[in-house]
Amino acid sequence: MSLPPVYLVDASIYIFRAWFSMSDEFVNASGEPTNAVYGFSGFLCSLLEQTSAEYVAIAFDESLTTSYRNEIYPEYKANRDPAPPDLKRQFSWARSVAEAMGLQCFSDPRYEADDLIGTLAGHWRERGHSICVVTSDKDLAQLVGENDYWWDYSRNQKLNARQLTEKFGVMPEQMADFLALTGDSVDNIPGVPGIGPKSASALLSHFGDMDSLFERLGEVQHLSIRGAKSIHRKLQDNRDAAELARKLTIIETSVESALASPDLRRNEIDTATLNRLFDDLEFGGMLRQRCLRS
Repeated sequence: MSLPPVYLVDASIYIFRAWFSMSDEFVNASGEPTNAVYGFSGFLCSLLEQTSAEYVAIAFDESLTTSYRNEIYPEYKANRDPAPPDLKRQFSWARSVAEAMGLQCFSDPRYEADDLIGTLAGHWRERGHSICVVTSDKDLAQLVGENDYWWDYSRNQKLNARQLTEKFGVMPEQMADFLALTGDSVDNIPGVPGIGPKSASALLSHFGDMDSLFERLGEVQHLSIRGAKSIHRKLQDNRDAAELARKLTIIETSVESALASPDLRRNEIDTATLNRLFDDLEFGGMLRQRCLRS
């Protein structure tokens, strides 16, 4: 008998999505916006209604500027504006709602949600569970194994490893190397100048991984790919940049704080706390009833 899947949710994506998509008319008695937490609460209800999930973890980012990646490369994510105060306070409300719904929540000042999810994925896969990473972030594709899924919930794209390979042009286990070569403008990671997705995909298809690529760098100029000689020179000149980028793109899988709560099974809904939160947030009866019965 197979064990239930473990759902690992990248919370920030769905909070930001709600912030941008929900009306700013959602406010509490103090006039503080509540649209992001309202939309996120609805997302959690939909996820639980659709899956009847028994094992769930919700991973939050604590800061854009204090992760260990910023220690390695201070410009990491420096292109992003900080969350406005009206959104920032909603993150704590979103976590409180998730916890009141009986869901285990995780965050860490040095590690990002990706790393918490990576650690939990490895821990529960070793115990025989399949993993479903709920996100739209391609970085997290690297965590998907043979029996796992990457689920862009809002776009209804639930992809296994083979389908992810078709979508991104590289196997899941090659994603960190792919992003190290191409760079990742979303996270302000430069990569190797002049190496685009098609070239990176072709290189990794031939060499398998970035280590083998640089060990056999001389072969690149003889490959039947467009601009092979130019690509060889670019790689030769930017090896250090590529190796730095990979330190940023690879997901950490041994974060101690992620293992502090060893059981991801859902707890009973804390009805009193959830009602009190929704009273404070001034949410109506429809969402409240959905959350209470999810």
